Amino acid sequence: MDLTNRYLMFETLDVQYWTYILVGLTFALYIGIAIWSRASSTKEFYVAGGGVSPWANGMATAADWMSAASFIGMAGIISFSGYDGAVYLMGWTGGYVLLALLLAPYLRKFGKFTVADFIGDRYYSNTARIVAVFCALLVSFTYVAGQMRGVGIVFSRFLEVDINTGVIIGMLIVLFYAVLGGMKGITYTQVAQYCVLIFAFMVPAIFISIQMTGNPVPQLGFGSELIDQPGTFLLDKLDGLSTDLGFHKYTEGSKSLIDVFAITLALMVGTAGLPHVIVRFFTVKRVKDARKSAGIALLLIAVLYTTAPAVAVFARTNLIETVSNQPYTTVPNWFKKWESTGLITFQDKNNDGLIQYNANEIENELVVDRDIMVLANPEIAELPNWVIALVAAGGLAAALSTAAGLLLVISSSVSHDLIKNVYYPNISEKLELIIARISAIGAVCVAGYFGINPPDFVAAVVALAFGLAAASFFPAIVLGIFYKRMNKEGAVTGMLVGIVLMLFYIMKFKFGLIGGVIPDKSQWWFGISPEGFGAVAMCVNFIVSIVVMKFTKAPPLDVQEIVENIRIPLGASKPSNH
Repeated sequence: MDLTNRYLMFETLDVQYWTYILVGLTFALYIGIAIWSRASSTKEFYVAGGGVSPWANGMATAADWMSAASFIGMAGIISFSGYDGAVYLMGWTGGYVLLALLLAPYLRKFGKFTVADFIGDRYYSNTARIVAVFCALLVSFTYVAGQMRGVGIVFSRFLEVDINTGVIIGMLIVLFYAVLGGMKGITYTQVAQYCVLIFAFMVPAIFISIQMTGNPVPQLGFGSELIDQPGTFLLDKLDGLSTDLGFHKYTEGSKSLIDVFAITLALMVGTAGLPHVIVRFFTVKRVKDARKSAGIALLLIAVLYTTAPAVAVFARTNLIETVSNQPYTTVPNWFKKWESTGLITFQDKNNDGLIQYNANEIENELVVDRDIMVLANPEIAELPNWVIALVAAGGLAAALSTAAGLLLVISSSVSHDLIKNVYYPNISEKLELIIARISAIGAVCVAGYFGINPPDFVAAVVALAFGLAAASFFPAIVLGIFYKRMNKEGAVTGMLVGIVLMLFYIMKFKFGLIGGVIPDKSQWWFGISPEGFGAVAMCVNFIVSIVVMKFTKAPPLDVQEIVENIRIPLGASKPSNH
């Protein structure tokens, strides 16, 4: 064996060594926290006993919010889409602000564990509750599919197991602390996961920013001059590299204005309807704490979201310079490792031994799964092995934190919203807790299936979940809080029409399940993509809800009184009618 091969073997073992240490330590931490904070009552299982501090809840909310789509998928999509990828930044960040200011305090004052609980009680109807449970399960399973795919990708590369095995390992870990600890265990595990994922995202970004531009602040670095090419800005160089390969300029968009607006709006209002994020605001003691933890979470989320465009630019530039027009026989070891996972493929179409990477689908010889960009970035930049392993641990923390929150929503939807509130109101707390845990086990199995058979890239799958949430929940929640005349007939009809319309559009234009073929972009309704159609379905939901409400009787007076009261700050006197 020659020295080069020995070095490569040592390098691989070294990364493996670091990965096992860091992933093993973080998993041991999560399991230890779950054992320490295991839930002993339904209130602890659903809302962590309602006594979480604002800082802990803020960190847990940030971890819950920053899923594999944020950690792995978002920078991956931006690295390939360039300016077009900004819709994910605007939509997800703006959506959190919308949730924190418009909905969270009022839902917290209403005092219900789940979104379905709010809708069932606000619209004084078990039918409304059942429709809300159906929508919550649909949104949560779509969302969790992206998380489990992220888990599988990390395991397949860094622990050198196939994606299916990686998904199963992730299922077992999340099952342990979600089923044992419930929301109490998940909350304190997510605090640890936030620390892991943000450290793992920022360290390589800082390293590469210094390496390429000399600026230690990634948010400034990707707009700075290059060290090795004084006078040339990094973004200008990437624009040149992109156009040379036949792609559009990285800093210019190709999406239509209507589609950009629709995707951004769908992601924003979808955020405000996500059950696993909303439930976090019930874990604190007071409405004031809900507002405070929302602000803390926004600050913590901004750290990653302002860094993601820089990571995308670093990764895209390094990828093009490293592999484009290079001999396949001399590709770096990281390329071979990712190739073995099937997430990078090279086909030498013209038999010249060079990797031809360009925008022409017929000539292009390199296919790169965009979900690997963040994970492969430290390897492409030749950063230390411990940094490479750290990113693996961070990716797992991001995926598992959100997966746990989603699984809790699924289990509480079944045990609390359906079993207790619809079918068996007199069920004992002990039996309800058992059913919640059994539901979580079933949910993990279904989530694992979707992780092994994912419908699309991580961020694209998650975007569909946001569209479903926008189409179903957002109008019912907003009208339920701010319009006391809204009744059960309007809300139920609107939710059903919105979710059915969104499902039809996804099945037809995303997966080709209606008509047997995926239609061309030119056939999109109003020129809007499936990722953005949630905005249209939401508008239809609003219109249908209000029209049906106009032709049906008003809610009972006690319900109207509740709606009026949840908008009055605690301690304030009710305004006089005179």
